[in-house]
Amino acid sequence: MRLALNAVKKGEANAMVSAGNTGALMANAKLVLRALEGVRRPAIAALVPTRKNPCVLLDLGANIECDSANLVQFALMGDAFAKVLLSIKEPRVGLLNVGSEDMKGHDTLKLAARVLKGDDNPINFSGFIEGDTIAKGTVDVVVTDGFTGNVALKTAEGTAKLCTEYVKKAFRSSLIASIGGFLAQRSLRKTFKKLDPRFYNGAMFLGLGGIAVKSHGGSDAIGNSNAIRVAYELAAKNINEKIIEEFMAHQSLSTFEELDDIDL
Repeated sequence: MRLALNAVKKGEANAMVSAGNTGALMANAKLVLRALEGVRRPAIAALVPTRKNPCVLLDLGANIECDSANLVQFALMGDAFAKVLLSIKEPRVGLLNVGSEDMKGHDTLKLAARVLKGDDNPINFSGFIEGDTIAKGTVDVVVTDGFTGNVALKTAEGTAKLCTEYVKKAFRSSLIASIGGFLAQRSLRKTFKKLDPRFYNGAMFLGLGGIAVKSHGGSDAIGNSNAIRVAYELAAKNINEKIIEEFMAHQSLSTFEELDDIDL
């Protein structure tokens, strides 16, 4: 893991992929690659399936507790990530909350939302979204703290596996059901692929001075190959340059310095 990160740091590799311990990878990546200028905390971002197209979810566990400034930076990095990996010109960005109304949520979320709603803000902010909105695909980027994001991701993965198991069990329940399953196998295969976490495997540590992608420790060849594809695309499309561009556009408002002093 450390040797791979060193190779990225020295320019001997454009990106690295690891299926090792997430905490160890994050600690080593911070130490070797360092944070990009202006980034207060790196975040883990990955794609999750929705009814429409995949969306970006971050943070997924790098930062258990976050302040408003962290969430604003996550929004900027997630915006850049969606532009690069999903080829969306103006990604819709939402803050995960317990409700979509402005008065709901704690002060950290309200303050972050207030900044992101600013007229000069360079991203397409859609406001607060609830947990069930993620699967609807109404936004392209979902921003939250690492604790909530990790729980949301694991819950989504578990639900997808549960639905797949239920469908398979239903088609094995009788001879007629088995025949129906055989006739519908092509459509079912496409559906299962959309729900299969392996095809969304590959989470990047956004905000570091190099590309480090985390593959799920229990993933197989399909999942690991997808993580490698993610790393390749991020390197080929210069994800870090896009993040720096986003930060420069936002820093003109001096938001990061003033954010902690703004009153609701």
